[in-house]
Amino acid sequence: MKVRHFDRIGNGGLNFTELGFGTAPLGNLFRAISEDDANAVLEKAWETGVRYYDTAPLYGLGLSETRLNRFLRGKRRDDYVLSTKVGRLMRVSKPEERTGIGKFFDTPSRREVYDYSFDGVMRSIEFSLERLGVDRVDILFAHDLDIFTHGSKEASDARIDEFMRSGYSALISLRDQGVIKAIGGGINEWQVAQTLAERGDFDLFLLAGRYTLLEQEALDSFLPLCEKRGIGIVLGGPYNSGILATGAKPGAYYNYDAAPQDILDRVNRIEAVCKRHGVKLIEAALQFPLAHPSVVSLIPGGQWVAEVEGNRTILDVQIPPELWEDLKSEGLLRQDAPTAG
Repeated sequence: MKVRHFDRIGNGGLNFTELGFGTAPLGNLFRAISEDDANAVLEKAWETGVRYYDTAPLYGLGLSETRLNRFLRGKRRDDYVLSTKVGRLMRVSKPEERTGIGKFFDTPSRREVYDYSFDGVMRSIEFSLERLGVDRVDILFAHDLDIFTHGSKEASDARIDEFMRSGYSALISLRDQGVIKAIGGGINEWQVAQTLAERGDFDLFLLAGRYTLLEQEALDSFLPLCEKRGIGIVLGGPYNSGILATGAKPGAYYNYDAAPQDILDRVNRIEAVCKRHGVKLIEAALQFPLAHPSVVSLIPGGQWVAEVEGNRTILDVQIPPELWEDLKSEGLLRQDAPTAG
């Protein structure tokens, strides 16, 4: 698998495999899976060449990190890149009061407490190191400082202010001391990521689903800013919660919910163009973001060994340049979107 070296501030940087692994599904997202099945998925990702793994305390309320502990225990620490997130602390709770009921299944009884302060960041990374069983992580992302999570722009802005007043200095200190290699934000909206980039000195953003075959609004201003400042992008959700993998079938998911009709119609049109060129929708969807110079890795995740194998196979598919040209000519892809070939 191809590797993209990233070194924004001259500290030796990190080697990202083009395909990373997002571990939210291993936190029993939407359905429970066994410990053995979770470990088999991680081992298959390693076998296919994946060397970048992303997690967070939220994913399974600590379960994702503890499952990585078992997997990483036999791996040399210098052989992989590891990121986790700060901004939430997990507190013991009654089972009926835990976070994520109906979203995460068979998890520890924990309740999330948002804490973007200096002390909150330091406590979060300490807890994560214990759950992961490692002596260091490479990247810390401030998690979910966005409207999607907090419900309004005003609430998001308040959390950003809280973080920039306090928790941000913890990340800067950890990076300056060489404890971590890079800092960033794990964000659901490119506009919020741009706000952070304009207010601080960030290396990377993990952007969930906001630069895909369906969505390229981030080209308006955010991605040009990243190019100018050398900021890297880890792209989560390249399938926009599933619809770019499944196609516009009944019940297809977009942005964590049932896809609306306008999205279903657009995906149908994109898939029709793909079929004319003998390309599967999922193949075009996974490869498209990698053409942007700021993107360092994609992290589609997966709960099945077959999903991991399939994602790896897609990277080797040859996509004719004419496909991208036709998508642009039909108004289904922005004219300024970088494409391979």
